[in-house]
Amino acid sequence: MIGVNKPTNGHFKGQTKPTGQQSGLHGTSQLPSAPIIRSSIPQSSGGIKFGDDWKKCLELPQKDNRVKTSDVTSTKGNEFEDYCLKRELLMGIFEMGWEKPSPIQEESIPIALSGRDILARAKNGTGKSGAYLIPLLERIDLKKDHIQAIVMVPTRELALQVSQISIQISKHLGGVKVMATTGGTNLRDDIMRLDEIVHVVIATPGRILDLIKKGVAKVNKAQIMVMDEADKLLSQDFVILIEDIISFLPKDRQILLYSATFPISVQKFMNKHLKKPYEINLMEELTLKGITQYYAYVTEKQKVHCLNTLFSRLQINQSIIFCNSTQRVELLAKKITQLGYSCFYIHAKMMQEYRNRVFHDFRNGLCRNLVCTDLFTRGIDIQAVNVVINFDFPKSAETYLHRIGRSGRFGHLGLAINLITSDDRYNLKSIEDQLVTDIKPIPGSIDKSLYVAEYHSVDPDDDDEILNKLMCG
Repeated sequence: MIGVNKPTNGHFKGQTKPTGQQSGLHGTSQLPSAPIIRSSIPQSSGGIKFGDDWKKCLELPQKDNRVKTSDVTSTKGNEFEDYCLKRELLMGIFEMGWEKPSPIQEESIPIALSGRDILARAKNGTGKSGAYLIPLLERIDLKKDHIQAIVMVPTRELALQVSQISIQISKHLGGVKVMATTGGTNLRDDIMRLDEIVHVVIATPGRILDLIKKGVAKVNKAQIMVMDEADKLLSQDFVILIEDIISFLPKDRQILLYSATFPISVQKFMNKHLKKPYEINLMEELTLKGITQYYAYVTEKQKVHCLNTLFSRLQINQSIIFCNSTQRVELLAKKITQLGYSCFYIHAKMMQEYRNRVFHDFRNGLCRNLVCTDLFTRGIDIQAVNVVINFDFPKSAETYLHRIGRSGRFGHLGLAINLITSDDRYNLKSIEDQLVTDIKPIPGSIDKSLYVAEYHSVDPDDDDEILNKLMCG
Protein backbone atom coordinates (compact mmCIF):
# COMPACT_ATOMS: atom_id res chain seq x y z
CA MET A 1 0.00 0.00 0.00
CA ILE A 2 1.36 3.42 -0.93
CA GLY A 3 1.60 5.71 2.05
CA VAL A 4 -0.54 8.84 2.01
CA ASN A 5 0.18 11.85 4.17
CA LYS A 6 -2.73 13.76 5.60
CA PRO A 7 -3.90 16.39 3.10
CA THR A 8 -2.87 19.91 4.01
CA ASN A 9 -5.06 22.71 2.71
CA GLY A 10 -5.44 21.40 -0.84
CA HIS A 11 -2.00 19.75 -1.02
CA PHE A 12 -1.81 15.95 -1.15
CA LYS A 13 1.69 14.56 -1.01
CA GLY A 14 2.35 10.92 -1.70
CA GLN A 15 5.10 8.78 -3.16
CA THR A 16 5.67 9.34 -6.84
CA LYS A 17 6.31 6.52 -9.23
CA PRO A 18 7.80 6.72 -12.74
CA THR A 19 5.03 7.56 -15.19
CA GLY A 20 4.36 8.82 -18.66
CA GLN A 21 4.62 12.37 -17.31
CA GLN A 22 8.06 12.53 -18.81
CA SER A 23 9.48 15.98 -18.38
CA GLY A 24 11.98 14.57 -15.89
CA LEU A 25 10.26 16.01 -12.83
CA HIS A 26 7.80 14.25 -10.58
CA GLY A 27 5.64 14.92 -7.54
CA THR A 28 6.15 18.32 -6.02
CA SER A 29 9.27 19.15 -8.02
CA GLN A 30 9.58 22.57 -9.60
CA LEU A 31 8.64 22.64 -13.27
CA PRO A 32 11.20 24.40 -15.47
CA SER A 33 10.65 28.13 -15.78
CA ALA A 34 11.67 30.35 -18.65
CA PRO A 35 15.19 31.71 -18.12
CA ILE A 36 15.49 35.48 -17.99
CA ILE A 37 17.93 37.44 -20.10
CA ARG A 38 19.33 39.87 -17.54
CA SER A 39 20.57 43.37 -18.13
CA SER A 40 21.74 46.30 -16.05
CA ILE A 41 18.62 48.41 -16.69
CA PRO A 42 17.03 49.85 -13.56
CA GLN A 43 13.38 48.95 -12.87
CA SER A 44 12.42 52.49 -13.86
CA SER A 45 13.11 53.86 -17.31
CA GLY A 46 14.81 56.89 -15.80
CA GLY A 47 18.22 55.66 -16.96
CA ILE A 48 17.23 55.62 -20.64
CA LYS A 49 18.02 58.80 -22.53
CA PHE A 50 16.48 60.09 -25.72
CA GLY A 51 18.06 58.40 -28.70
CA ASP A 52 19.09 55.26 -26.80
CA ASP A 53 18.09 51.89 -28.21
CA TRP A 54 15.81 51.17 -25.25
CA LYS A 55 14.80 47.72 -26.47
CA LYS A 56 18.35 46.45 -25.99
CA CYS A 57 18.08 47.22 -22.28
CA LEU A 58 14.97 45.11 -21.61
CA GLU A 59 14.84 42.01 -19.41
CA LEU A 60 13.17 39.72 -21.91
CA PRO A 61 11.98 36.19 -21.16
CA GLN A 62 13.27 33.40 -23.37
CA LYS A 63 11.59 33.54 -26.78
CA ASP A 64 8.64 31.17 -27.06
CA ASN A 65 9.23 29.15 -30.21
CA ARG A 66 6.30 26.78 -29.75
CA VAL A 67 3.92 26.39 -32.65
CA LYS A 68 0.90 28.71 -32.40
CA THR A 69 -2.48 28.40 -34.10
CA SER A 70 -4.27 31.00 -36.19
CA ASP A 71 -6.35 31.87 -33.09
CA VAL A 72 -3.50 34.23 -32.18
CA THR A 73 -1.43 34.48 -35.37
CA SER A 74 -4.16 35.55 -37.82
CA THR A 75 -3.47 39.28 -37.39
CA LYS A 76 -3.25 42.38 -39.55
CA GLY A 77 0.47 42.63 -38.84
CA ASN A 78 0.31 45.49 -36.34
CA GLU A 79 2.97 46.14 -33.72
CA PHE A 80 2.41 47.39 -30.17
CA GLU A 81 4.40 50.52 -31.12
CA ASP A 82 1.71 51.37 -33.69
CA TYR A 83 -0.69 52.45 -30.93
CA CYS A 84 1.45 55.39 -29.70
CA LEU A 85 1.76 53.88 -26.22
CA LYS A 86 4.09 55.28 -23.58
CA ARG A 87 7.59 53.84 -23.93
CA GLU A 88 7.49 52.74 -20.29
CA LEU A 89 4.32 50.74 -20.94
CA LEU A 90 5.86 49.16 -24.04
CA MET A 91 8.80 48.08 -21.90
CA GLY A 92 6.46 46.23 -19.54
CA ILE A 93 4.59 44.64 -22.45
CA PHE A 94 7.76 43.31 -24.06
CA GLU A 95 9.17 42.10 -20.75
CA MET A 96 6.00 40.02 -20.35
CA GLY A 97 7.09 38.21 -23.51
CA TRP A 98 4.28 39.73 -25.57
CA GLU A 99 5.93 40.31 -28.94
CA LYS A 100 3.02 41.32 -31.16
CA PRO A 101 -0.67 42.01 -30.53
CA SER A 102 -3.10 39.09 -30.95
CA PRO A 103 -6.27 39.53 -33.06
CA ILE A 104 -8.43 40.60 -30.07
CA GLN A 105 -5.72 43.05 -28.99
CA GLU A 106 -5.47 44.50 -32.51
CA GLU A 107 -9.21 45.02 -32.65
CA SER A 108 -9.63 46.28 -29.10
CA ILE A 109 -6.66 48.47 -28.12
CA PRO A 110 -7.16 51.42 -30.53
CA ILE A 111 -10.93 51.54 -29.88
CA ALA A 112 -10.47 51.39 -26.09
CA LEU A 113 -7.86 54.17 -26.30
CA SER A 114 -10.41 56.35 -28.09
CA GLY A 115 -12.75 56.14 -25.07
CA ARG A 116 -15.53 54.22 -26.79
CA ASP A 117 -17.54 51.44 -25.13
CA ILE A 118 -16.72 47.92 -26.33
CA LEU A 119 -18.57 44.61 -26.47
CA ALA A 120 -15.97 41.99 -27.42
CA ARG A 121 -16.23 38.25 -28.00
CA ALA A 122 -13.04 36.26 -28.33
CA LYS A 123 -11.94 32.75 -27.45
CA ASN A 124 -10.45 31.80 -24.10
CA GLY A 125 -6.70 32.15 -24.05
CA THR A 126 -6.28 34.56 -26.96
CA GLY A 127 -5.14 37.66 -25.07
CA LYS A 128 -8.29 39.33 -23.74
CA SER A 129 -6.56 40.51 -20.55
CA GLY A 130 -3.96 42.40 -22.55
CA ALA A 131 -6.68 43.76 -24.83
CA TYR A 132 -8.15 45.81 -21.98
CA LEU A 133 -5.20 46.22 -19.57
CA ILE A 134 -2.92 47.88 -22.13
CA PRO A 135 -5.29 50.76 -23.01
CA LEU A 136 -6.45 51.01 -19.40
CA LEU A 137 -2.91 51.47 -18.07
CA GLU A 138 -2.01 53.83 -20.92
CA ARG A 139 -4.80 56.16 -19.84
CA ILE A 140 -3.90 56.29 -16.12
CA ASP A 141 -2.92 59.82 -15.09
CA LEU A 142 -0.36 59.65 -12.28
CA LYS A 143 -1.07 63.27 -11.35
CA LYS A 144 -4.52 62.21 -10.12
CA ASP A 145 -4.62 60.38 -6.80
CA HIS A 146 -8.05 58.74 -7.08
CA ILE A 147 -9.43 55.46 -8.48
CA GLN A 148 -9.44 55.84 -12.27
CA ALA A 149 -10.32 52.32 -13.43
CA ILE A 150 -12.16 49.26 -12.11
CA VAL A 151 -11.77 45.73 -13.50
CA MET A 152 -14.61 43.42 -12.46
CA VAL A 153 -14.01 39.65 -12.47
CA PRO A 154 -16.20 36.78 -11.19
CA THR A 155 -13.60 34.83 -9.16
CA ARG A 156 -10.94 35.59 -6.59
CA GLU A 157 -8.25 33.64 -8.44
CA LEU A 158 -8.86 35.62 -11.63
CA ALA A 159 -8.64 38.88 -9.66
CA LEU A 160 -5.21 37.90 -8.34
CA GLN A 161 -4.05 36.84 -11.80
CA VAL A 162 -5.20 40.06 -13.50
CA SER A 163 -3.65 42.23 -10.76
CA GLN A 164 -0.36 40.39 -11.14
CA ILE A 165 -0.35 41.01 -14.90
CA SER A 166 -1.24 44.68 -14.32
CA ILE A 167 1.64 45.15 -11.89
CA GLN A 168 4.10 43.48 -14.27
CA ILE A 169 3.04 45.49 -17.32
CA SER A 170 3.04 48.80 -15.43
CA LYS A 171 6.28 48.32 -13.49
CA HIS A 172 8.16 50.94 -15.57
CA LEU A 173 5.36 53.52 -15.53
CA GLY A 174 6.66 55.13 -12.38
CA GLY A 175 4.00 54.66 -9.77
CA VAL A 176 0.74 53.15 -11.03
CA LYS A 177 -0.92 51.73 -7.93
CA VAL A 178 -2.91 48.52 -8.52
CA MET A 179 -5.05 46.87 -5.87
CA ALA A 180 -6.88 43.54 -5.87
CA THR A 181 -9.83 43.20 -3.51
CA THR A 182 -11.98 40.09 -3.19
CA GLY A 183 -14.30 38.38 -0.77
CA GLY A 184 -12.77 35.99 1.72
CA THR A 185 -9.98 38.40 2.69
CA ASN A 186 -9.64 40.84 5.59
CA LEU A 187 -11.88 43.84 4.98
CA ARG A 188 -9.85 46.01 7.36
CA ASP A 189 -6.72 45.47 5.23
CA ASP A 190 -8.60 46.69 2.16
CA ILE A 191 -9.89 49.75 3.99
CA MET A 192 -6.36 50.63 5.10
CA ARG A 193 -5.02 50.13 1.57
CA LEU A 194 -7.68 52.44 0.11
CA ASP A 195 -6.61 55.12 2.57
CA GLU A 196 -3.51 55.38 0.38
CA ILE A 197 -3.34 56.18 -3.35
CA VAL A 198 -4.96 53.57 -5.63
CA HIS A 199 -5.35 54.08 -9.38
CA VAL A 200 -6.66 50.69 -10.53
CA VAL A 201 -8.93 48.33 -8.58
CA ILE A 202 -9.37 44.71 -9.69
CA ALA A 203 -12.26 43.23 -7.76
CA THR A 204 -15.03 40.72 -7.37
CA PRO A 205 -18.46 42.43 -7.32
CA GLY A 206 -19.53 41.77 -3.73
CA ARG A 207 -16.38 43.10 -2.09
CA ILE A 208 -16.00 46.29 -4.16
CA LEU A 209 -19.69 47.12 -3.68
CA ASP A 210 -19.26 46.72 0.08
CA LEU A 211 -16.27 49.10 0.02
CA ILE A 212 -18.14 51.59 -2.16
CA LYS A 213 -21.17 51.65 0.16
CA LYS A 214 -18.92 52.10 3.17
CA GLY A 215 -17.57 55.23 1.47
CA VAL A 216 -14.06 53.77 1.39
CA ALA A 217 -13.74 53.04 -2.34
CA LYS A 218 -14.60 56.32 -4.04
CA VAL A 219 -15.38 55.51 -7.66
CA ASN A 220 -17.25 58.66 -8.64
CA LYS A 221 -14.25 59.76 -10.75
CA ALA A 222 -13.46 56.33 -12.27
CA GLN A 223 -13.50 56.75 -16.05
CA ILE A 224 -13.15 53.10 -17.08
CA MET A 225 -14.96 49.95 -15.97
CA VAL A 226 -13.99 46.60 -17.46
CA MET A 227 -16.07 43.44 -17.11
CA ASP A 228 -13.90 40.38 -17.74
CA GLU A 229 -15.81 37.12 -18.19
CA ALA A 230 -18.80 39.39 -18.71
CA ASP A 231 -21.25 36.58 -19.35
CA LYS A 232 -20.72 35.32 -15.79
CA LEU A 233 -20.93 38.84 -14.37
CA LEU A 234 -24.26 39.32 -16.13
CA SER A 235 -25.68 36.07 -14.73
CA GLN A 236 -28.23 36.04 -11.92
CA ASP A 237 -25.40 35.58 -9.41
CA PHE A 238 -23.91 39.00 -10.09
CA VAL A 239 -26.02 41.24 -12.33
CA ILE A 240 -27.82 43.05 -9.48
CA LEU A 241 -24.46 43.84 -7.87
CA ILE A 242 -23.05 45.07 -11.18
CA GLU A 243 -26.03 47.37 -11.73
CA ASP A 244 -25.55 48.76 -8.22
CA ILE A 245 -21.83 49.39 -8.79
CA ILE A 246 -22.50 51.23 -12.07
CA SER A 247 -24.88 53.58 -10.28
CA PHE A 248 -21.89 54.99 -8.35
CA LEU A 249 -19.81 55.66 -11.48
CA PRO A 250 -19.82 58.97 -13.37
CA LYS A 251 -22.23 59.18 -16.29
CA ASP A 252 -19.47 59.69 -18.85
CA ARG A 253 -17.59 56.51 -17.89
CA GLN A 254 -16.35 53.99 -20.46
CA ILE A 255 -17.51 50.36 -20.15
CA LEU A 256 -15.63 47.47 -21.76
CA LEU A 257 -17.17 43.96 -21.87
CA TYR A 258 -15.05 40.91 -22.74
CA SER A 259 -16.10 37.27 -22.87
CA ALA A 260 -16.04 34.14 -24.98
CA THR A 261 -19.82 33.80 -24.80
CA PHE A 262 -22.64 36.26 -24.18
CA PRO A 263 -26.13 35.39 -22.89
CA ILE A 264 -29.25 37.01 -24.33
CA SER A 265 -29.39 39.18 -21.19
CA VAL A 266 -26.38 41.14 -22.43
CA GLN A 267 -28.60 42.94 -24.94
CA LYS A 268 -30.72 44.45 -22.18
CA PHE A 269 -27.63 45.46 -20.24
CA MET A 270 -26.00 46.93 -23.35
CA ASN A 271 -29.06 49.00 -24.22
CA LYS A 272 -29.22 50.38 -20.69
CA HIS A 273 -25.58 51.12 -19.91
CA LEU A 274 -23.45 51.22 -23.08
CA LYS A 275 -23.29 54.16 -25.50
CA LYS A 276 -23.04 53.05 -29.13
CA PRO A 277 -20.63 50.22 -28.23
CA TYR A 278 -18.08 49.03 -30.75
CA GLU A 279 -18.81 45.33 -31.23
CA ILE A 280 -15.97 42.85 -31.82
CA ASN A 281 -16.75 39.23 -32.66
CA LEU A 282 -13.81 36.88 -33.28
CA MET A 283 -15.89 33.76 -32.63
CA GLU A 284 -16.34 32.17 -36.04
CA GLU A 285 -15.94 28.96 -34.06
CA LEU A 286 -16.16 28.51 -30.31
CA THR A 287 -13.38 26.03 -29.47
CA LEU A 288 -9.67 26.78 -29.70
CA LYS A 289 -7.98 25.35 -32.80
CA GLY A 290 -5.09 23.94 -30.79
CA ILE A 291 -7.19 21.70 -28.51
CA THR A 292 -7.81 18.09 -29.57
CA GLN A 293 -10.87 16.61 -27.88
CA TYR A 294 -11.46 12.92 -27.07
CA TYR A 295 -13.88 10.89 -24.98
CA ALA A 296 -13.51 7.49 -23.34
CA TYR A 297 -16.73 5.55 -22.71
CA VAL A 298 -16.60 4.11 -19.18
CA THR A 299 -18.68 3.12 -16.19
CA GLU A 300 -18.45 5.16 -13.01
CA LYS A 301 -16.39 2.44 -11.30
CA GLN A 302 -13.86 2.40 -14.16
CA LYS A 303 -13.05 6.12 -14.10
CA VAL A 304 -10.13 5.95 -11.66
CA HIS A 305 -8.57 3.07 -13.61
CA CYS A 306 -8.84 5.13 -16.80
CA LEU A 307 -7.30 8.14 -15.11
CA ASN A 308 -4.43 5.99 -13.90
CA THR A 309 -3.87 4.74 -17.45
CA LEU A 310 -3.86 8.29 -18.76
CA PHE A 311 -1.29 9.37 -16.18
CA SER A 312 0.99 6.46 -17.00
CA ARG A 313 0.80 6.91 -20.78
CA LEU A 314 0.39 10.58 -21.58
CA GLN A 315 3.23 13.09 -21.54
CA ILE A 316 1.68 15.58 -19.17
CA ASN A 317 3.38 18.85 -18.41
CA GLN A 318 0.60 19.98 -16.07
CA SER A 319 -3.00 18.79 -15.99
CA ILE A 320 -6.27 20.12 -14.57
CA ILE A 321 -8.88 17.50 -13.67
CA PHE A 322 -12.49 18.63 -13.22
CA CYS A 323 -15.13 17.13 -10.94
CA ASN A 324 -18.73 18.27 -10.50
CA SER A 325 -18.72 18.59 -6.69
CA THR A 326 -16.37 19.61 -3.90
CA GLN A 327 -16.74 16.24 -2.19
CA ARG A 328 -15.66 14.38 -5.35
CA VAL A 329 -12.70 16.73 -5.74
CA GLU A 330 -11.26 15.79 -2.35
CA LEU A 331 -12.02 12.07 -2.78
CA LEU A 332 -10.38 11.98 -6.22
CA ALA A 333 -7.32 13.92 -5.05
CA LYS A 334 -6.87 11.39 -2.24
CA LYS A 335 -7.25 8.50 -4.67
CA ILE A 336 -4.71 9.98 -7.10
CA THR A 337 -2.23 10.23 -4.23
CA GLN A 338 -2.85 6.58 -3.31
CA LEU A 339 -2.01 5.70 -6.92
CA GLY A 340 1.38 7.30 -6.45
CA TYR A 341 0.97 10.74 -8.04
CA SER A 342 1.21 13.98 -6.12
CA CYS A 343 -1.59 16.43 -6.71
CA PHE A 344 -3.22 19.56 -5.36
CA TYR A 345 -6.93 20.26 -5.10
CA ILE A 346 -8.97 23.44 -4.92
CA HIS A 347 -12.66 24.28 -4.51
CA ALA A 348 -14.85 27.14 -3.33
CA LYS A 349 -15.43 25.78 0.19
CA MET A 350 -11.75 26.09 1.11
CA MET A 351 -10.54 29.09 3.09
CA GLN A 352 -9.33 31.85 0.79
CA GLU A 353 -5.82 31.76 2.26
CA TYR A 354 -5.47 28.11 1.25
CA ARG A 355 -7.01 28.68 -2.18
CA ASN A 356 -4.47 31.40 -2.82
CA ARG A 357 -1.60 29.14 -1.77
CA VAL A 358 -2.73 26.24 -3.98
CA PHE A 359 -3.28 28.55 -6.96
CA HIS A 360 0.13 30.17 -6.48
CA ASP A 361 1.99 26.88 -6.02
CA PHE A 362 0.34 25.16 -8.98
CA ARG A 363 0.94 28.20 -11.18
CA ASN A 364 4.62 28.12 -10.19
CA GLY A 365 4.91 24.46 -11.13
CA LEU A 366 5.21 22.90 -7.69
CA CYS A 367 2.83 20.10 -8.66
CA ARG A 368 1.87 18.48 -11.92
CA ASN A 369 -1.84 17.71 -11.33
CA LEU A 370 -4.68 19.83 -9.95
CA VAL A 371 -8.16 18.49 -9.14
CA CYS A 372 -10.84 21.16 -8.95
CA THR A 373 -14.44 22.23 -9.41
CA ASP A 374 -15.64 24.81 -11.94
CA LEU A 375 -14.06 27.47 -9.74
CA PHE A 376 -11.10 27.15 -12.11
CA THR A 377 -12.94 27.47 -15.42
CA ARG A 378 -12.91 31.25 -15.66
CA GLY A 379 -9.96 33.00 -17.22
CA ILE A 380 -7.23 31.17 -15.34
CA ASP A 381 -4.11 31.29 -17.51
CA ILE A 382 -1.43 28.72 -16.69
CA GLN A 383 0.70 28.25 -19.80
CA ALA A 384 2.18 24.92 -18.66
CA VAL A 385 -1.20 23.13 -18.67
CA ASN A 386 -1.37 20.92 -21.76
CA VAL A 387 -3.99 18.37 -20.64
CA VAL A 388 -7.50 18.89 -19.26
CA ILE A 389 -9.48 15.88 -18.06
CA ASN A 390 -13.20 15.99 -17.37
CA PHE A 391 -13.39 13.23 -14.75
CA ASP A 392 -17.04 14.28 -14.47
CA PHE A 393 -18.60 15.51 -17.70
CA PRO A 394 -20.14 19.01 -17.36
CA LYS A 395 -23.85 19.68 -17.80
CA SER A 396 -23.64 22.72 -20.07
CA ALA A 397 -21.81 23.65 -23.27
CA GLU A 398 -20.69 26.90 -21.70
CA THR A 399 -18.99 25.12 -18.79
CA TYR A 400 -17.39 22.61 -21.16
CA LEU A 401 -16.02 25.42 -23.33
CA HIS A 402 -14.44 27.21 -20.39
CA ARG A 403 -13.04 23.99 -18.89
CA ILE A 404 -11.21 22.81 -21.99
CA GLY A 405 -9.97 26.37 -22.55
CA ARG A 406 -7.59 25.90 -19.61
CA SER A 407 -5.24 24.10 -22.03
CA GLY A 408 -4.02 25.33 -25.38
CA ARG A 409 -3.51 28.86 -24.04
CA PHE A 410 -2.48 31.63 -26.43
CA GLY A 411 -2.54 29.49 -29.55
CA HIS A 412 -0.58 26.58 -28.14
CA LEU A 413 -1.50 22.91 -28.30
CA GLY A 414 -3.55 21.02 -25.75
CA LEU A 415 -5.55 17.87 -25.10
CA ALA A 416 -9.05 17.55 -23.60
CA ILE A 417 -10.16 14.09 -22.50
CA ASN A 418 -13.68 13.37 -21.27
CA LEU A 419 -14.68 10.31 -19.23
CA ILE A 420 -18.21 9.56 -20.42
CA THR A 421 -20.72 7.27 -18.71
CA SER A 422 -23.99 6.08 -20.22
CA ASP A 423 -25.74 8.96 -18.42
CA ASP A 424 -23.52 11.47 -20.25
CA ARG A 425 -23.88 10.23 -23.84
CA TYR A 426 -26.84 12.44 -24.79
CA ASN A 427 -25.23 15.46 -23.14
CA LEU A 428 -22.04 14.78 -25.11
CA LYS A 429 -23.96 14.91 -28.38
CA SER A 430 -25.82 18.04 -27.30
CA ILE A 431 -22.59 19.88 -26.43
CA GLU A 432 -21.00 18.82 -29.71
CA ASP A 433 -23.97 20.26 -31.58
CA GLN A 434 -24.12 23.49 -29.60
CA LEU A 435 -20.40 24.20 -29.96
CA VAL A 436 -20.26 22.86 -33.54
CA THR A 437 -17.21 20.82 -32.56
CA ASP A 438 -16.04 17.22 -32.84
CA ILE A 439 -15.30 15.16 -29.72
CA LYS A 440 -13.80 11.92 -31.02
CA PRO A 441 -13.52 8.47 -29.42
CA ILE A 442 -10.08 8.14 -27.87
CA PRO A 443 -7.72 6.28 -30.25
CA GLY A 444 -5.36 3.42 -29.46
CA SER A 445 -2.45 5.87 -29.63
CA ILE A 446 -2.35 9.64 -29.27
CA ASP A 447 0.12 11.54 -31.41
CA LYS A 448 2.29 13.58 -29.04
CA SER A 449 2.51 16.35 -31.60
CA LEU A 450 -1.14 17.13 -30.81
CA TYR A 451 -0.38 18.33 -27.29
CA VAL A 452 3.38 18.33 -26.61
CA ALA A 453 5.10 21.40 -28.01
CA GLU A 454 8.48 19.82 -28.78
CA TYR A 455 6.95 16.92 -30.72
CA HIS A 456 6.23 17.35 -34.43
CA SER A 457 5.55 13.72 -35.25
CA VAL A 458 4.80 10.49 -33.42
CA ASP A 459 7.75 9.16 -31.48
CA PRO A 460 8.73 5.95 -33.36
CA ASP A 461 9.66 4.31 -30.07
CA ASP A 462 6.27 5.02 -28.61
CA ASP A 463 4.24 2.00 -27.62
CA ASP A 464 1.67 1.32 -30.35
CA GLU A 465 -0.63 0.11 -27.66
CA ILE A 466 -0.68 3.50 -25.93
CA LEU A 467 -4.02 4.03 -24.20
CA ASN A 468 -5.46 0.91 -25.84
CA LYS A 469 -7.13 0.01 -22.56
CA LEU A 470 -8.93 3.29 -22.15
CA MET A 471 -12.23 1.69 -22.95
CA CYS A 472 -11.54 -0.09 -19.66
CA GLY A 473 -12.93 -3.34 -20.87
